[in-house]
Amino acid sequence: MTELMLLAAGGLIAGMLGGLLGIGGGVILMPILRFGVGLPPAEAAATCVIAVFFTTLGGSYRHYRVGHIRLRSVAPVMIAGLIASAGFSLLFPVLARRGGWLDLGIGLVFLLVSSRMIVEGIPGLIKRAPEPTRQSRVEGPLAHKLSIGAASGALPGLLGIGTGGILVPAFAFLLKTPIKTATAASLACFCCTAAVSSVFKYTQGYVDLHFAMPLSLGTFVGANLGAIVNRRFPSPGLKLLFGIVFTLVALRFILSFARVF
Repeated sequence: MTELMLLAAGGLIAGMLGGLLGIGGGVILMPILRFGVGLPPAEAAATCVIAVFFTTLGGSYRHYRVGHIRLRSVAPVMIAGLIASAGFSLLFPVLARRGGWLDLGIGLVFLLVSSRMIVEGIPGLIKRAPEPTRQSRVEGPLAHKLSIGAASGALPGLLGIGTGGILVPAFAFLLKTPIKTATAASLACFCCTAAVSSVFKYTQGYVDLHFAMPLSLGTFVGANLGAIVNRRFPSPGLKLLFGIVFTLVALRFILSFARVF
């Protein structure tokens, strides 16, 4: 009973964080599954993807309802992500046999993203820059969108982790999208790749439904709440919070790899 409560509460927190920052909540869910309930790296990653799907589903729906995103503007990202996620999911069983390296890969991805967000977020809070003009479209060259989609699809397929760490910075820095629109776009695109990755990992036998179900319930509810809070949160603050959370979790995974090797 205590374990189920931990999973539901963790899912709620992860969902709120996901809806607020445009991520899948894996930065909370993966540590819970790996270090809280003790799942091996591959099973933790696969089970996490199931819960992440419900985070992105709830969050993207709420952002769409409040007008943060036009889905047609991110359709190329979604399509490229779906193809990449399916292709790289076929390689997941190979990496699953090397759990320590899975931890290291997740940690390095998180650390790379977090450092950039912190660098961008601190100056914005100090200068108290005004909120950017509201924009619901993700603009940019088609080639850039396809490349971003392919990279984002590779992560849940190969590592079982979310693409928010790729999509939010890519939309914000490469395509110059306002952070709140980038958040909404990330959730919408991530929902597609998480769905594909979930199906593959379930059929491959890595998903533990006993843990996935309470996590998913919590993440779906939390993601809707997080998307509502996002509307009132300052954009530089979102970047800084995103960076801090990713840094802490990245170090946890890297240290886990170091203890194995």
